Amino acid sequence: MFKEIFKWVILIITQPRKAWEELAQKEDEKEDFLGRFVYPLMGLLTVAAFLGILFTRKEFNVEEALKASIRTLVAFFGGYHLTVYLLNELWGGWLKREKDLKRWQYFVGYSSSLMFALTALLMLIPEFFFLNIFVLYTFYIVWEGVPAYMQVEEKNKLKFVAVVTGMILIVPNVIEIILKLLMPGLRF
Repeated sequence: MFKEIFKWVILIITQPRKAWEELAQKEDEKEDFLGRFVYPLMGLLTVAAFLGILFTRKEFNVEEALKASIRTLVAFFGGYHLTVYLLNELWGGWLKREKDLKRWQYFVGYSSSLMFALTALLMLIPEFFFLNIFVLYTFYIVWEGVPAYMQVEEKNKLKFVAVVTGMILIVPNVIEIILKLLMPGLRF
């Protein structure tokens, strides 16, 4: 399972156009996308958050590691599902297309691959904080996926890509900030 996940993550990051064309042809009705792709990536993020705090701090503090892993899981889990829901609603309202929650789950999940991988890496090796700039490459990943996978016409493409990319990148961070404000015990 993880071999397949890493194959798709690497393909989406290195060759987004080819990946989206393959994904557009692929029919995955028989398998559960969330359980096969998104949730394992979120699990890896959670483990990376736990191990990152546990082994990169001066003191060995399991409590802080648990807080970091809980905050990461809730932020990315909630961010993913809220983004999928909001984009599905926007799809029906703004572009007057038929709502398709499953298609949005796939699109947001695959488009978030770089963000998931980069976040996991930075949690394990926080000294490489400068790599955060590469999360902007998500714009290009979404740009390549919009015509091939979502069939958005050229006149709406730029605005659509900006909105989708912004939501994919911002919603998990907003949820994490709200979580910190509402639950001060999760701060460290």
